[in-house]
Amino acid sequence: MTRLELPVRGLHCAGCERSLEAAVRRLDGVITAKADRMTERLVVELLPGRADAAAIRRRAEEAGFEVPE
Repeated sequence: MTRLELPVRGLHCAGCERSLEAAVRRLDGVITAKADRMTERLVVELLPGRADAAAIRRRAEEAGFEVPE
């Protein structure tokens, strides 16, 4: 299992957290996704060889959030 932690901008409320978590969890290989608006971070656990940081970043951006490099 791989753990990624990414910065995320645009998390304003608990609904934003849930929306981002749900979007990322739909990716193949994602085990857990936890967004935190207070720290502006997204922590994702995933299976190696499936989803990667680029896919997670794209999915978050498609959901309306900014993921700085």
